[in-house]
Amino acid sequence: MKKLIMAILLSVAVPAIAQAKPATCQIEDSGKTIYKGKCNFDPQGNGSFYISHPSFAKKLNFEGIMVWIESKDQAVVQATKLSGGASTWGEATRSQKEKACWVGDWFKVCTWAQ
Repeated sequence: MKKLIMAILLSVAVPAIAQAKPATCQIEDSGKTIYKGKCNFDPQGNGSFYISHPSFAKKLNFEGIMVWIESKDQAVVQATKLSGGASTWGEATRSQKEKACWVGDWFKVCTWAQ
């Protein structure tokens, strides 16, 4: 059920990019920064957000990342694939040291407003 809800949300989030605000994002995989640079920040309500940018789409081979807040300091993170659909990265917890960051078992997603 959770995957179905996320798929529906992602299909709604992607077209809303025109309302996105400029930001800086950092994406880590297993402790290594795989992207740090410009991104578009699109709030989805309740603290949830979708980030995207042509630069990281080209470099990382996915359209964007959805951080969906489930409860205080808890979220589910998914990447939208360029080919369509989504890849669930898993549960994430808000970092106590860096409030702009969400940390999962093997990933970290940070977003700062410009």
